[in-house]
Amino acid sequence: MNKVAVRQAALSDLDALAALFDRYRQFYGRGSDVDAAKAFLLARFNHGESVLFLAFDGDMPVGFAQLYPSFSSVSLARIFVLNDLFVDTSARKQGVAGKLIAAAVAFAKTVGAVRLSLSTEVGNKSAQALYEANGWKRDEAFLSYEFSVPL
Repeated sequence: MNKVAVRQAALSDLDALAALFDRYRQFYGRGSDVDAAKAFLLARFNHGESVLFLAFDGDMPVGFAQLYPSFSSVSLARIFVLNDLFVDTSARKQGVAGKLIAAAVAFAKTVGAVRLSLSTEVGNKSAQALYEANGWKRDEAFLSYEFSVPL
């Protein structure tokens, strides 16, 4: 593997991002649909609804991270949700995820955010170890709930 570079993604990266995003969704049991992945990401770009980072091994895109902006009412401040983090199987265990996380943290600092948050599956021990190795702390104070909105 060459030296991995991470940068904030631009609209010109949409095809590369869509291919990675499609593989990310497949990892979570979804069927492949590159066109839908591309449309979803294009909407995020067009509406300024996320910040994406792309990792490259040379010219090859090998991973991405996606931040969603939010706010903390109690802190009266901006926060971000690290909603998606994916590294292609060909580039895992080589520090790519750590570099994507570092880029997300650096961006959050630059824009004055006070916190980043994320969720991961209870059984995803490798992701938990990655986050903890990069300074993230498990939230012991709050439980997380979801409500599925009927369509």
